[in-house]
Order: sequence, then structure tokens, then C-alpha cells
Amino acid sequence: MKVRNVHQRTLDASGTQVGALIDGLAQRGDRLWPEERWPQLRFDRPLGAGAVGGHGPVRYVIEAYAPGRGIRCRFTAPRGFLGTHGFEVEDAGGGRTVLRHVLEMRTTGPALLSWPLVFRPLHDALIEDALDRAERSVGMKPAGARWSVWVRVLRRVLRGRG
Repeated sequence: MKVRNVHQRTLDASGTQVGALIDGLAQRGDRLWPEERWPQLRFDRPLGAGAVGGHGPVRYVIEAYAPGRGIRCRFTAPRGFLGTHGFEVEDAGGGRTVLRHVLEMRTTGPALLSWPLVFRPLHDALIEDALDRAERSVGMKPAGARWSVWVRVLRRVLRGRG
């Protein structure tokens, strides 16, 4: 199954400010990743092509990184996730900037079920939490993404596994 999943927010901030949020991923003081609610994002070295990392069971390698502009990672796990995801910055004019997360992949094998039933709802909630965090980081008041009942159930069940 082919998947394209896009989340974005237009922020009242310059491209430099928004790009700095991407540049701070997995660093001390990360202002984008919602680590207070989700597994911590980690890489084996500073951001750059070839760095290996991920969060929870989702693993990837950084395929491309342009400081202040974007990052793209290629999935290495879970099994059946064949593709990329990452953040990008786009000028929206008038001192505003779009922060976008794009996931493009093909699912095979177990991911034909695990993506739509488990990973997609969790992914969507995590990215919306990250975008809320981005808004707060640039001084905006986010509407506040709300988790669905299914996301709350999945988190409870998965937390009980470990």
C-alpha cells in the first residue's frame, strides 16, 4: 500500500526561527520533539547524513539534512516500512513560515496492518503534538491537539507491554 501522510502548521516566525527547531532535534533543549509525551528521539551522533536513530520501535537513518531547511530520514524499522519521513521549512510570506512533516512510504508484509491500525494513529498524534510544541516555541498559542480514544487505548496497551 502506498502512503503519503502530511501534517503542517503555519507559524508566525521567520524561516530561521523555524529551521532552528529542526536543527535542535534530539539535542539538549529540543523545542520541537514532544519528549514529555512520547519516546525520546535519539541519534548515534549529531544530525547529519548517515546518523542512525529513531524513537520507540521506529528506526531510521538520516538520508538528507540541510541545516535550517529540513531533514529526511529513511525507515529501517518496523518491518515493512519502505520509505522516508521528515520535516521541512517553507516561507509563507509576511514573516510566516510553514513547518511541514511529510511521510512517504510503501507498506508491505506486517505493515499492511500495523500502519493503519497502530502506527498511523500514534504517528498522527505525535506529529500534531510536535507541531503544537513548535507553535509554543515561537510564542504562539496552539489550539491543542487532542488524542483520539483509539490513541489513548493504544498507548495504554503498549505501555503495559514493557
